[in-house]
Amino acid sequence: MTIATSGQPGFSRRGFLGLAGLAVTTIGLSACSGTGGTGNGGASASATVKLPTFKEFTGTTPAIAGNSKGLQAAYFKLPDPIQSVKSPPLKGTVTGLTETFEVMSPAMDDNPFWQRLNEKLGGRLELQIAQDIGDGYPAKFATVLASNDLPDMMWVPPNQGIPNVGAMLEAKFQDLTPYLSGDAVLEYPNLAALKPDSWKTAVVNGKIWGAPIPSTPFGQVYIGNGDAWAEVGGFSAGSAEEFLEKAKEMTRPSEQKWALAPDYINALHMVTEWYGAPNGWAVNKDRTLTHTFETDAYAAGIEFMVKMFAEGVIYPDAETPDLVARVVNGSIGAVVASGPHDLRSYRALDDAGKYEILVPFSATSGITPTYDMGYGTVGFTPFKKAEEGKIRELLSLINYLSAPFGTSEWLQKNYGTEGDDYTLDSTGNPIRTESGTVNAPGLVSALNIMSSPENVIFNPGYDDDTRYISETEQKLLEMAWRNPTNGSYSDTNARVGAKITTQVRDKVVDIITGRSKLDELQGAIKRWRSEGGDKMREEYQAALSPEAPVFSS
Repeated sequence: MTIATSGQPGFSRRGFLGLAGLAVTTIGLSACSGTGGTGNGGASASATVKLPTFKEFTGTTPAIAGNSKGLQAAYFKLPDPIQSVKSPPLKGTVTGLTETFEVMSPAMDDNPFWQRLNEKLGGRLELQIAQDIGDGYPAKFATVLASNDLPDMMWVPPNQGIPNVGAMLEAKFQDLTPYLSGDAVLEYPNLAALKPDSWKTAVVNGKIWGAPIPSTPFGQVYIGNGDAWAEVGGFSAGSAEEFLEKAKEMTRPSEQKWALAPDYINALHMVTEWYGAPNGWAVNKDRTLTHTFETDAYAAGIEFMVKMFAEGVIYPDAETPDLVARVVNGSIGAVVASGPHDLRSYRALDDAGKYEILVPFSATSGITPTYDMGYGTVGFTPFKKAEEGKIRELLSLINYLSAPFGTSEWLQKNYGTEGDDYTLDSTGNPIRTESGTVNAPGLVSALNIMSSPENVIFNPGYDDDTRYISETEQKLLEMAWRNPTNGSYSDTNARVGAKITTQVRDKVVDIITGRSKLDELQGAIKRWRSEGGDKMREEYQAALSPEAPVFSS
């Protein structure tokens, strides 16, 4: 059975971890001037741009309603599809560049699923699809950009280190503000159904450059093998020390069993939440910013990770690729996932196991734990400069591909044509046919990377999982913090943020694994500040939303 926990079939765990805007790793897009300058004028203009008018899609009724705090709507079964697009969007051929996190689908000429989608689109959608291997998408993007033979659309990710985004957009791509700002977006109802917070990530230099691609608003969580943790009293704890004692008890190298996966930076992210660390940046009472690297909570989290590594509870091979499979078979007790929705990764391997999500707890008495919400989008897809007719054709296409869950367009994009690509089970939920299983996943992933509606929880056939994810999201929202810089931009972050963050993380991994001493941390953070961290702080403070709450933990 094909599982679609987030309402977006085709995303993988690795894909979400790389793209969902994780608290420590997300880098804002450049707000530089069109000449590549480093002034903050772009950020100021972006803060005042009129976002598209929001008009919620109300064509379906979820089994569990979402809310404005971020709780995702949930469905137990696929609604009877309704049509959201009046006519096929394409008049001819459209080209695009995107990425897939699944096995590559057969090429269009050999792919009936793709051909049937093109029939519905009314034209020919041709895609260059990069795979999530090697240098991956940034290298492919750079090659295509340098060729000056651009496709009609090119997905821009939020955190894969593409440089000089502001200058690049001004030089190569179409300003879509006249087509999308305010009520203009209502011509494209599925785009109007994207929330304002999603649109903020597609605004650079005070202009709207494309439709955003929403992802789950939730951030990373530990997911554990419930049966394995049941042997030590369950996948929960009242303190960091209690968690470590449980991890030690369940770690038995002679039986090839370890408590935790060797995803050191992601695991540190979980631990620092127990110590009350801020999500990326903390807003102080005087409206200045403090980065999580600079907090006592971050240092305490590293110190505890050093202790866990020394106790041998972490799986010893950091290069192991099949961590989810090892959690399923019980050789690893828990691994960090991109969010609560990622239970689907386990159901794809084991439809009967018990898997649990760890809700953050207080590391020690007196500490209030935090939970980091995610970035909320995986970038946006701008269009190369063209005449108005072509731009409107591309907007109509993205409007089709952004159709909400419960529409016939969503079903066509994600599952195809009934009888050929999928069938319906006894409860009315889609199951891919053998042909659909071969032809759809890679393309579906690529399509959802470049265009998406707002996410829902949808686990066809696993109602208990749906309820559990929704209940867990409600608990996480009680302690949730959002990165206050989301939706604002730093030129320095766009230019050097990835580099200087990697330098700190590399040192942190060395400290955790015993190759460096804990007292070397402050030197790494001092270097981070001098090479761009302080300048990033200055730029983010200048663009800080007055609505950003003062951090407390």
